[in-house]
Amino acid sequence: MNLLWMIQVIVNTIFLVLFVLLVFFILYLLVTDRKQNQHSILRNFPVLGRVRYFFEKIGPEIRQYLIQSDNEATPFSRKDYLDVVKAGKYKTRIGGFGSRRDFTQPGFYLQNSIFPKEASELHIDQSQKIDTSIYKLDKEGLFDRDEHRESSTVDPYLLTDEHAVILGNRRAHPFAVKRLVGQSGMSYGALGKNAITALSNGLGMAAGTWMNTGEGGLSEHHLKGKVDIIFQVGPGLFGVRDSEGHFSDAEFMRKAENPYIRAFEIKLAQGAKTRGGHVEAEKVTEEIAAIRNVKPYTTINSPNRFTFMNDNHDLLKFIAKLQQMSGKPVGFKMVVGNLDMLYSLAADMKATGIYPDFITVDGGESGTGATYQELEDTMGLPLFSALPILDLVLKENGLRDDIKIIASGKLITPDKVAIAIALGADLVNVARAMMMSVGCIMAQQCHTNDCPVGVATTNPDREKGLVIEEKQYRVTNYMISMHEGLFNIAAACGVVSPTDITVKHLLYKTERGDILTGEQYVNRMYRSLKEAV
Repeated sequence: MNLLWMIQVIVNTIFLVLFVLLVFFILYLLVTDRKQNQHSILRNFPVLGRVRYFFEKIGPEIRQYLIQSDNEATPFSRKDYLDVVKAGKYKTRIGGFGSRRDFTQPGFYLQNSIFPKEASELHIDQSQKIDTSIYKLDKEGLFDRDEHRESSTVDPYLLTDEHAVILGNRRAHPFAVKRLVGQSGMSYGALGKNAITALSNGLGMAAGTWMNTGEGGLSEHHLKGKVDIIFQVGPGLFGVRDSEGHFSDAEFMRKAENPYIRAFEIKLAQGAKTRGGHVEAEKVTEEIAAIRNVKPYTTINSPNRFTFMNDNHDLLKFIAKLQQMSGKPVGFKMVVGNLDMLYSLAADMKATGIYPDFITVDGGESGTGATYQELEDTMGLPLFSALPILDLVLKENGLRDDIKIIASGKLITPDKVAIAIALGADLVNVARAMMMSVGCIMAQQCHTNDCPVGVATTNPDREKGLVIEEKQYRVTNYMISMHEGLFNIAAACGVVSPTDITVKHLLYKTERGDILTGEQYVNRMYRSLKEAV
């Protein structure tokens, strides 16, 4: 009895203390908020105003998990996110009870064959099995999920040698890839070392693919997985500049001599970052500063263009210089927006005989980094409009056979990749899905250094939440799963390899419900654009 009485006294005391603290807190708000001049709502309603700000702060999370449907939210829906996570954790893309796509909306569809290819007819290289780890779900309750990880040996789903895509077949050191999907440019500094290392290890284990460094230069973390690398040269020239910020032939050749660097990409623009790159000072550690040859803990705003490039001929001269110096493929990354300039560039390539080995076309909807709203929402064409335009412009000038096209812009599932291939892409870059594979929960804090899961941060306390040895397998599984899905689509279309998917396999349903063939869609769009220009 005495024990129960003591417990009751303790509980009552705790509640009394909490009540007193609450009263003092409310009084504090009443005094301080009514005196401040910045917020009208707090001057008039101190307590309710604070409650309002609380719900405003957690609003995105509430909408994501409780209010919005699986197909709502941007830039990626809950369904998009789960499609990536399931492929990475469980190496599966299987769903039940039918599609959740809204079939009343306009969009692309792939033509299935009445006589699809059997698995034995597909041209797949399964010779080199891959060791990975896959999660198995034991029990999923309301408040917990019990699962364990099992080692597994899986088929790689690589392209065969005859279907491999070759960048720079005119170079001394061409780059042949046996996957259609690789990692888009994401800099060390924008992403932390654990994220970069997990991506490098995972892509290295997946084999046949590539990793783009982003404009931040090459770090030891990129090299951990021994994956093939495309080195991106941005307007800031990080990794290939001297102490004054000018392009350095010597630094470039050091990169060109690295056997893991297989190609170079000149970054002209990126969909969400047409203003140029930006990294907050607190993310620029001494290590990152040394890699970029800048001062540590200073905000980096790289230019939105190369200061020594003023026209097409300057660009082409720089491309030719890097091709000659390195003997490796050199391409550039662009956003399709100004059609007159695109036509002019293609004409100058044809006239001079100087052209890149590949062009990466980034959709206006793309980009992992932060930028201004007015640039993010409006500048440049979205990928599925830009891609066929670039393809046709190159064909009109007789350049398409020598220039490969890499597409980038929310291509996170096999069907979206297949549509991009049908519209003219040879290869596909993926960025945000790679982030999701290593733990990104779409908190949209990439630019603040406060990423809660340790992906887009260099804060050591946050980074330790990302365990490399666990997340690397999710990258491997996601990459293999994507290509397994692409071969499934190829079989359904009646072709032996996803590289054989063309615009003839594409259909487009309009808002009125009319059906266009892929060729009709592309030709109609291109014709209207040429008339406008």
